[in-house]
Amino acid sequence: MTTFNVLSAEFLHETNTFCKLPTNSASFAERGLLWGEDAIAARKDNNTELAGFLDAARAYGWSVTHVLSAHAQPGGPVTREAFDALTAPIIAAVQAHKGPLHGVLLGLHGAMVPDFCDDGEGELLRRLRAVLGHHIPIGITLDPHANVSRAMCDLAQIIVSFKTYPHTDMRVAARHAADILQRTMLGEIHPMTLRVTRPMLEEANGGRTDVGPMLPRLERARAYEQQADVFAVSINGAFPNADIAEVGTSVTVTAQGDMARHTAFASELADDIWAHRLEAINQYHTVAQAAALCKAYLAGNKKGPIIVADYADNPGGGTYGDSTALLAALLDAGVSDACFGPMVDPGTVAQLQGHAPGDCVQIQLGGKTDPRFGGIPLALTCTLVSLHATGNYIGSGAMIGGLHRSWGPTAVVRVDGIEILVVSIRAQMLDLQQFLAFGIEPEQKRIVALKSMQHFRAAFEPIAGEVIVCDSGALCTVDYAVLPFAKVPRPVFPLDRDIDIADWLRANNGGVYIPVSSQAKAIGAGVPVR
Repeated sequence: MTTFNVLSAEFLHETNTFCKLPTNSASFAERGLLWGEDAIAARKDNNTELAGFLDAARAYGWSVTHVLSAHAQPGGPVTREAFDALTAPIIAAVQAHKGPLHGVLLGLHGAMVPDFCDDGEGELLRRLRAVLGHHIPIGITLDPHANVSRAMCDLAQIIVSFKTYPHTDMRVAARHAADILQRTMLGEIHPMTLRVTRPMLEEANGGRTDVGPMLPRLERARAYEQQADVFAVSINGAFPNADIAEVGTSVTVTAQGDMARHTAFASELADDIWAHRLEAINQYHTVAQAAALCKAYLAGNKKGPIIVADYADNPGGGTYGDSTALLAALLDAGVSDACFGPMVDPGTVAQLQGHAPGDCVQIQLGGKTDPRFGGIPLALTCTLVSLHATGNYIGSGAMIGGLHRSWGPTAVVRVDGIEILVVSIRAQMLDLQQFLAFGIEPEQKRIVALKSMQHFRAAFEPIAGEVIVCDSGALCTVDYAVLPFAKVPRPVFPLDRDIDIADWLRANNGGVYIPVSSQAKAIGAGVPVR
């Protein structure tokens, strides 16, 4: 029995090209950059891509060389310095491998934009292929908010995206990709991945999978995966805050055999996404409307708090996390019995280090990075509740359960009836421990205001009496017209509303891209289907 040698790595970033905070090596270190065996020890038992790869390794008897696990908080473009520093060890590990290498597995995001090119994943794969050649199969996992490029399809035979949003199937998706790789290394199958797109920045609901039209689409995808020559179907809602040429919704099929049939199936799913482009599930309130709803909620007797999410200032989408618009509206409305978090403001945390719990302190809170997006700093008198030197916590929910994370130096302050979590490191709210570890008990509050788009639902919906979302005007606003797009191909929805889809399909090869066999053709020689 052949023992396959497999190289693995995790290198993820979701890049908001409108964010002016560069993502450098320190950004990756801040989130917890782990190497080799340290990464395995920290991530092998949790809901991670690496855990899924290792599950397959145990099942199939692989010898695995894991290079690194690097995942920076979404933000501005990845600097060349950081990209090169994290790509080089992966390439070096391939070159230094003492035995034959049979396959590669990479946990990627699919929306990484370095400051020197538009497609970080494609660039990494190009560098890998330059040393690997074309005969060794590569499998990659992607976040369903990937902007899948032609280069990704050309250079990785196997592409598997998560099928959940909130993302709770990272380990499952990674095992799926690894199972396909095993069959490929055995020579049982010869997969390739095709892509079908439509002229949309994103799916109407960002790929939401708890309710809505993605559910029947995913049922169809899973059913199609049961066919003999079909190995994976991925529906990518896309990441719209990327001003790049290959942005937008896609359907990919990793398969072999009758590619015309597989293309027709993917096109049906893409057409359904297009047909439902106007059907958003979320009702986006203004911050004033959200505050009024919270104030009214205080007078009711529903069990559990009302959760109000600032959709637009989601650090998980590369925002600054210091928008003040929602907090200002809640304070103006006179809400009480509330908590709010996070407010990313390391300067205020540093100021508070010189005080003791119980002190009343004058602060200028939030709004410091770019007040054009989400509001100016708030001049407040606060009571310092607690200080936390490291801001460390361990997740307990479905998304990050068991994983060690940090807000950096952290303070909890009270302003009128609101407890505010003030942090130094950007991250979105997606786990109850992000409050609980710092003495804030969201289940005991009547109002819980937080910064997140969708991931918060995994942990907070179970405790909620009601959930609402608002648009504070921060960088992830749903009003895309205010963002300075320059590179995206036009027309594209929703920047352009009057798109003749028939004309677009004729001009863009039906939105279909099928790579040619990488063993027969040079890198990047994929061809569209006409």
